[in-house]
Amino acid sequence: MKGDSNQEESIVETELQTELLVHNHHDLKGGMITMPFIIVNEAFERVASYGLMPNMIFYLMDVYHMELATGTSILSIWSALSNGLSIFGAFISDSYFGRFRVIAFGSLSTLLGMTFLWLTSVVPQLTPSSCNEPETGCNPTTPTQLAFLFSCFILLSIGSGCIRPCSIAFGADQLKHHPTPNNQRLIDSYFNWYYVSIMISTVVAFTAMVYIQEQLGWQVGFAVAVLIMFCSALMFLLGSSLYVKVKPSESLFLGLVQVLVVAFKNRGIELLPDDCYNHSKELDHAELTDNLRFENYYQTIASNLRSNIYTCRMRQHEK
Repeated sequence: MKGDSNQEESIVETELQTELLVHNHHDLKGGMITMPFIIVNEAFERVASYGLMPNMIFYLMDVYHMELATGTSILSIWSALSNGLSIFGAFISDSYFGRFRVIAFGSLSTLLGMTFLWLTSVVPQLTPSSCNEPETGCNPTTPTQLAFLFSCFILLSIGSGCIRPCSIAFGADQLKHHPTPNNQRLIDSYFNWYYVSIMISTVVAFTAMVYIQEQLGWQVGFAVAVLIMFCSALMFLLGSSLYVKVKPSESLFLGLVQVLVVAFKNRGIELLPDDCYNHSKELDHAELTDNLRFENYYQTIASNLRSNIYTCRMRQHEK
């Protein structure tokens, strides 16, 4: 009996030591040392991406022989797709893959898209022949050439949708989960520097990048964008061992769907005046009301209801 007690105590002591080691290892990560990697990644991505947009309409008109209206429509769709995918990027980072993986994937996707776009200015087969060359004539753009061009825009949109909604939250994770004095003050300072970097990168993109494209040509202009995006992705990945990587939480959309499904399956239940449902730890039960009555079906507790009733957690409903 005494031996069993000693064995249990040793097991508990081992588990406590393991937890302390994991906790101490976790505390060593994050902090201000990770801020340059995250801010540079976001700032360089914006310089490279925003620097492509002002002159892209001229590239489509001069190189791909598009009409002004057609080129404007394509660029509008590209911009809308980049902004719309931010919702998707935030969703998959919070629910499935985590912010680090999504940002890393977005950085590589943007780099690949810019590399493909640079290839269109280098490889003649990827663009129609120039109208200024009398020997070849002004040939229309082939479907293969358009498909390659659109793939560049799609990769760039995916990259933007993965990086921009996750970058600022990922930086806050590094300070929130690090035992630093005046944590809130550091987080506020981080937000200030983050938005300052965005402003500076936008100005550089709309001035220096546009100037390079106009003065040195498309090949050099796109090559500079590829180089900047390569530095952005490399900088972010170099700090991988220093980051606090918060695990993804449960999907809010999945919880909403589960509540609706359970409410639909329980639609045949007869609600009695004395029925109630769990509400929180502070309150044992809460009475049913007439407001949004269909939601009452999702988790009822009545004396005559048994395990054949579909239920789900109250926290999902409250979210």
